[in-house]
Amino acid sequence: MANRFEFFRWRFHFRAQDAVRFPAGKAANAIRGGLGLALREGTAGWFEAMFQPRGEPGRTPSGLADPPRPFVIRAAHLDGIEVPKGRDFFWDVHVFQVANPPLEALREAFARVVEEGIGTGRGRAALDRIEQLDIEDRGQSADPRAAPLAVILDGDEAASHVHLRFATPTELKGEGGVAERPEFAILFGRVRDRIAALSALYGRGPLEVDFRGLGERARAIRLERCELEWRRVERRSGRTGQVHPIGGFTGVVEYAGELGEFLPWLAAARWAGVGRQTVWGKGDVRIVETSGDAGSVQPPWK
Repeated sequence: MANRFEFFRWRFHFRAQDAVRFPAGKAANAIRGGLGLALREGTAGWFEAMFQPRGEPGRTPSGLADPPRPFVIRAAHLDGIEVPKGRDFFWDVHVFQVANPPLEALREAFARVVEEGIGTGRGRAALDRIEQLDIEDRGQSADPRAAPLAVILDGDEAASHVHLRFATPTELKGEGGVAERPEFAILFGRVRDRIAALSALYGRGPLEVDFRGLGERARAIRLERCELEWRRVERRSGRTGQVHPIGGFTGVVEYAGELGEFLPWLAAARWAGVGRQTVWGKGDVRIVETSGDAGSVQPPWK
């Protein structure tokens, strides 16, 4: 059976009842905070399932002390903007819990969040509708019975170059701390481990892949172009008052080598995110272009 990474993409549409202002660099953080509070005060069990997951015996990968949350918020397009009263806006949520997906819990929670006010000045809004998006951004009315999207991880397209864009701030842990440059072995190691953990905890179960072999071959991939900019952003915890950095690098990189087997994993990272603090949209990495001996490559997931 093919290794599949499965997930849902839901787009929540709202209409502003006041002017709604989102702080620069922190829109998704504000949404995450409101969601956590609404789930904590709402349907029993959903806050723990989404914000304090414990994993299940036999499914949690060994050595994983802190399971990843089963969702990410994508709202970078709202950073630093003001939505006028009467105008529409949206944000996306990618959910990796494919059994018993939390669509209704999120519907109720986000309706409450915007009704009570969100962002700078606590502007109010109303939930208008929810779309379920496919990989090509085509939408239809969200249905909790719908099948999840999937990226097949076993592909092996011939490709010798790939350009990636880090669309939102990204931090990758390397040896000795945060990596200054996204060397491919570091990037792929974080992608591989995150996809594997999400699949084991919330998807079909553990992936059957040669993790060691993939890691060894990833070290042969070269970072040939690196045009990055570091963004310094901080957030203050409403619960503890502590200040935490939520910045990272954005920009474009180019890798060269035998890349074919890695492309599906990089495609999956577009939806899962990679690195630290992915819940509020950090680590949005996207394939811009791939090429091989025969010219441009069109991967099967596009």
